Amino acid sequence: MKAMIFAAGMGTRLKPITDTMPKALVPVNGKPLLQILIDRLVAAGFDEAVVNVHHFSEQIVKYLQDNPQQLTTQISDESDLLLETGGGILHAMRFFNDGQPFLVHNVDILHNVDLGAFYRENAHTADAVLLVSERDTQRYLLFDDDNRLMGWTNIKTDEVKSPYENLDVTRLHKYAFAGIHIFNPKLFSLMYTWPQKFSVIDFYLSICKRWTVKGVVKTDLRMVDVGKLDTLAKAEAFAKSLNF
Repeated sequence: MKAMIFAAGMGTRLKPITDTMPKALVPVNGKPLLQILIDRLVAAGFDEAVVNVHHFSEQIVKYLQDNPQQLTTQISDESDLLLETGGGILHAMRFFNDGQPFLVHNVDILHNVDLGAFYRENAHTADAVLLVSERDTQRYLLFDDDNRLMGWTNIKTDEVKSPYENLDVTRLHKYAFAGIHIFNPKLFSLMYTWPQKFSVIDFYLSICKRWTVKGVVKTDLRMVDVGKLDTLAKAEAFAKSLNF
């Protein structure tokens, strides 16, 4: 099983820490976020991880060289241009040429998800599978009763994105995306006409009328997004509670 780790972000909200290191190497209880995720992937049965890099990319490369892992690690280099989530996946296409779906995971998410079970139970059930929950946010993905993606909305601005005309948002289920999804490589061919930089969520919204993009709702999701300085203490307490 293969995974892609999004580790290329600038980590702007974690300044000043990220003035000298990439977000992926920010420590939580003394262990870099990247290492926490790799350890969890190993425990879940994954045997290869592709890590995209941009901000302080050389530090991540050196870390992986200096710290041999229990799975194969590959680098998808975005040093010249940060490609966003969709562009990053397309740029890493050469690593996923076996035809098998792969897990995509943000490096700064800590959670209680069994990644192995999530992959094995869902990898072949749709063209893309998004882990979602009922947590409160301003931006939601919209799903029908079969948990098929129908659109996106910002409840603060009432903005809606959808390939379906006259979408009745009130009849749909609103779920928050957890930053974890499964991507089938047959979708790569649909990305070639997109710009170099693009959002994978925008991509999913563009294809969900013709292709099956499914949501899997984890009702007991516990998660910490290590995105701001004031979340670090919460992340450390959370990681201790789950023995990360």
